[in-house]
Amino acid sequence: MKRLAVAAGLCLALAACVSDQGLTDVMQRPGERALLAGMRAYDDAQYAEAERELRRALEMGLASAKDRASAHKHLAFIYCTSERIAACDKAFRDALAADPTFALSKAEAGHPLWGPVYRRVTAGR
Repeated sequence: MKRLAVAAGLCLALAACVSDQGLTDVMQRPGERALLAGMRAYDDAQYAEAERELRRALEMGLASAKDRASAHKHLAFIYCTSERIAACDKAFRDALAADPTFALSKAEAGHPLWGPVYRRVTAGR
């Protein structure tokens, strides 16, 4: 059920971010399809697959700055939990570069693994 809700929410967000296009139009874009696959894999705790798909989404191009920031955010989470702190730091910086309004939720920012990295990256904002 949670997975369906995440997928539906992501699909609606993707459709809303691309003007004058419907959901089927957006899902024809390879980057957006890869983003959705990466989000699904992340939600299913398949982190290696999620990392591959999220990187692929960024390489293929995402129309929305918020989608690019979201891909970088989830990569940061993966990097921090696998103790790749320099990559985590860079992914948070890339998220901010993609979307200057990017911010973690209060719960996300309080996470013991990536919260300190995020706070360090955003300290000078």
